[in-house]
Amino acid sequence: MSRAQISALVFGVGGFGALVAATASNEWKVTTRASSVITATWVYQGLWMNCAGNALGTFHCRPHFTIFKVEGYIQACRGLMIAAVSLGFFGSIFALFGMKCTKVGGSDKAKAKIACLAGIVFILSGLCSMTGCSLYANKITTEFFDPLFVEQKYELGAALFIGWAGASLCIIGGVIFCFSISDNNKPPRMGYAYNGATSVLSSRTKYHGAEGGFKTTNPSKQFDKNAYV
Repeated sequence: MSRAQISALVFGVGGFGALVAATASNEWKVTTRASSVITATWVYQGLWMNCAGNALGTFHCRPHFTIFKVEGYIQACRGLMIAAVSLGFFGSIFALFGMKCTKVGGSDKAKAKIACLAGIVFILSGLCSMTGCSLYANKITTEFFDPLFVEQKYELGAALFIGWAGASLCIIGGVIFCFSISDNNKPPRMGYAYNGATSVLSSRTKYHGAEGGFKTTNPSKQFDKNAYV
């Protein structure tokens, strides 16, 4: 079972790292080359700043200086990704305390509860990231395929795919953590030795000794002397 929890920890921590990278990235959407007249210059935007680059390797970024003038879907994605990163961080901490191979966290029952909590937190983190990336991608695709939209059109950036991958890893790790608890609650199998013949002989010997006054002796010693006669 420790192997399953180790794999769940790897999935969860890897997904948390991907969520951090996606949140900090500036390539949530990039200008499409299909409608661009100048193909040597492109613009890409993220949750925190807008950047422009060209084929010569020069880049210029301008952060969003105000919160209230940013579009609503960007603010929603900011909140969802910050929540996903925060939940992923706490999920990683809970996972370390809830694993059976660690010496912290208390008894096995307490560790099982902590591991289950870590799984739920990882799943919530993945769902927040999946919702934020999907909301942003829906806005981009809606503007791209709208024939009445005459402004600059964008395509999906690399940060969206990183966010989706991180969300999937967090959800997989959380599910494995939750399923690892069911095996811990199963009672261990006990081995029973059959001692029926010995108990019957001992009971008969005691019974005759109680009624007829016979002395209780060990049956094995009686058969040792005359075993081959």
